[in-house]
This record gives sequence, structure tokens and C-alpha cells, in this order.
Amino acid sequence: MRPDDWHLTEDIDDFLARAGEFLHSRPVPHIMQLTVVQRLRSGGAAAHGTAQAPLFGRLERAGEVLATFYRLPSRGLGLSPLTPEQADTLAAHLAAHPTALGHRPPHVSADHGTATAFADSWQRHTGATPALRVRLRLYRLGTLTPPDPLPAGRGRHVGEQDRERLMAWCRAFATDVGEAVAVNAGSWAATRFADKRYTFWETPDGTPVSMAGVNPTVAGMAQVDPVYTPAHLRGRGYAGAVTVEVSRAARAEGAKEVVLFANAANPTSNALYQRVGYLPVTDWAAYDFAYGFAAPSRKPGRTTPAEAPDPPGIP
Repeated sequence: MRPDDWHLTEDIDDFLARAGEFLHSRPVPHIMQLTVVQRLRSGGAAAHGTAQAPLFGRLERAGEVLATFYRLPSRGLGLSPLTPEQADTLAAHLAAHPTALGHRPPHVSADHGTATAFADSWQRHTGATPALRVRLRLYRLGTLTPPDPLPAGRGRHVGEQDRERLMAWCRAFATDVGEAVAVNAGSWAATRFADKRYTFWETPDGTPVSMAGVNPTVAGMAQVDPVYTPAHLRGRGYAGAVTVEVSRAARAEGAKEVVLFANAANPTSNALYQRVGYLPVTDWAAYDFAYGFAAPSRKPGRTTPAEAPDPPGIP
């Protein structure tokens, strides 16, 4: 395996023509790549945030694509699963072609083994110091199991009349997971929250008490995100109920896989998702890089909007 087996392009159509079949062959572990590509192709401003072109790469030998990565402007690297050797050849290739990245990537995110292998290799090739920011756990839905007992109430699709409450809850969710993003009427269309469909769980008197969103289906896969319940209403089963509601709807609409991320350090959310039928697939990790200066301070276990897997829900 040689560093020059990696091929870079800024042309998303060229990338998909060459790597699309590879990405669709295993959609669950490639959720980061597929979600970002869909947002870019649909013109979602939240996917890249600047007028600069994103960068894509594929590892190819004898005409076979073995791995991929992307780099969004002013953001970090998102990697498909890599072996330690593949991670090292990518680090070597990118370190030898620094202009391809525009500037030094602030972080990397991928499944835990891949992210760790790349972070170690990047340190060897560039001297950058990696620091683990967060570990997430990726789940896929097995047998959907509604809470028993189900809290009183019902699920309801969020409509235009709910926009103010929806934005307020997305804003609160962003604060809870450490996203530095403005969520208001003026910024809504440019945020990653805008392309989702939302459901409220409401009590019998019609009061919304929890919400869940779901991303547009890509490669037959729907990602549940975000899941949010205001702090004073938590612990009553509302998050489980609304998660089941959107998961059932995604399957009914044809999704072959339904997935979500949870913070690996949060036993409450991990237990909740497993109770309603989600099965762990792999752990995810994000490493920040410091290049000869102090890395910005972050609260442990928090993510930023730069991370490709949408941050985990807050039950």
C-alpha cells in the first residue's frame, strides 16, 4: 500500500462516479460520507459553510476502491473505516501535499479504531498533538420495542405553526451538546437542523414534551437526530416514545436501516436506545489537533457542528 494510491478530487460527481458503489455497499459504517455527500449535492449550506470547494479522496488499487475520506472547508477530516496501514498512507499523502487541504485540519472523526490510527500517524508525520474530544456509539435498529408502559400521549408531526418551539428546542439541544451555532429565524435555513423532519411527543392535553428529528433517507438509511427533551421533563419516558415514533415512521416509509448516535459516556441514553431495540454497531471518536499551540478548551464529551455524524440526542 503506497501513499500515492490515494486520489484526491474537488469534483463531487467524479468522486461519486468512482466511489459511490463502495459507499453504498456498506451504508451503515459509511453514514458520515453518505450524509455529507447528500447535503452537498442538495445545496445544504450547513454541509460546508463556505464558498470553498470540499475535498474528497479515495484509496484505489487495481481499479478497486478500498476506502474514502472527505475534508470540508475550515473543518476536519471524515474517514471511512481504515486499517492502520491505510490510515498511515493517508496521513503520509496529506502531509506531503499540504496545499490539497487548504490548511491544517483541526480534527478528525471516524470509527474509533480508524480515528485513533490516523491521529497517531498524523502526529508522526506532522508533529500535531491529538486530543480525544468525544466518543460516540453508532446504533442500528433491530426489533423495535416500544416502552412498556408507554407514556400517555401521542406523536405528532411538527408543522409550520410549531416553528418557534422547534427552533427553541433545537437551540437548547445545540447548547447541551456544545454546538456553537445560532438557531433563529434568520439562520435556520443555513443550519444542519433545517433539512430534517420532526415529530413531537405530546401529552393528552396537546402539550409537546419531547421531540425527535430524522435526516433525509440516503442509501436506504435514515438517521434519527436530534432527540431532545427539556431538562425538567426528562425521566418520564417521553424520549423513548418519540424515538420509537420516528423510527417506526422511517421504516414504514421504506428505510432499510435506521441508525442513530449516542454519547458513549452517557449511560442513560445508551440504555434507552437499547431498550427500544437499537443494537450497537461501533464506537466513533473525534480527535482535535494542536499544531504547536494550545488547543481550544472544550468541555469533555461535547461536539461541534463540524462533526459529520450529527451529534447524539439528549433524552
